[in-house]
Amino acid sequence: MSNYTETSFTSTDGLRLFARDYAPHGGPARLPVICIHGLTRNSADFDELAPWIASQGRRVLALDVRGRGNSAYDPDPSHYNLAVYAGDVVKLAHDLGIARAVFIGTSMGGLITMTLALRHSRLIAAAVLNDVGPALSPRGLQRIAGYTGKGEVLGSWSDAAAYLRGINELAFPANTAQDWDHWARRSFAETTPGKLAMRYDPGIGIAIRAGKIKPSSWIARFAFRRLARKRPTLLVRGALSDLVEQPQVAFMRAAAPSMAYVEVPNVGHAPMLMETEAQGALREFLGRVD
Repeated sequence: MSNYTETSFTSTDGLRLFARDYAPHGGPARLPVICIHGLTRNSADFDELAPWIASQGRRVLALDVRGRGNSAYDPDPSHYNLAVYAGDVVKLAHDLGIARAVFIGTSMGGLITMTLALRHSRLIAAAVLNDVGPALSPRGLQRIAGYTGKGEVLGSWSDAAAYLRGINELAFPANTAQDWDHWARRSFAETTPGKLAMRYDPGIGIAIRAGKIKPSSWIARFAFRRLARKRPTLLVRGALSDLVEQPQVAFMRAAAPSMAYVEVPNVGHAPMLMETEAQGALREFLGRVD
């Protein structure tokens, strides 16, 4: 039996989108949390984190960004961009009557959160940026571009686990066979008997493969400052990350001196946020946000 309910909503341009809704329990009601996953991932990424947060008295919503998971694929790949994604989050919050929330954004999810800070900052009570920021390492971007959107179809769960291990083992050197299998079952779905495909539209990879996603821009830096200087913000970095390296961390900490920061050892891009160091920082951070 799942510990969440499935909810769906319609975007302003007519796509049916999906989210997991975890009810709060175990404490006094507090501001809800909206979790947004990375580029090729989906709401299942938070299948351990979300219940943990819900047990602290917070409703948690984990969104499948359009083109991923159970959300509809967009017939126009040009709509796979941060401004459209941010609009979808605003629509979800509006439909559910959420005026303010704490945002937890992994990689792309953090960029979406920063985009929200430009036009919908009132929606953001606080933010956690998981291994992402306004300045990114070209090394990490190149690696991600190398595997995104290739439309892999595999024949077994062991093949799927091996595929993900091949891409991510350097970032997660301590993962066990069980960890890789769990990751595979979050990331792949059986499309036909004996055939497994990634749970995302290959069209999401067009922009990054074409080099349209830049390591930094003035608007990204402005969005970060608007977020991290005006709202409580926590930056989580994987110590092995190739996307947020020390120069990017230094820039962010100088631009937002009050920003909280934690580094997760022996993990790269991006921490699952259930690591001991991440949990400790999250508990302390959320404890300061009503």
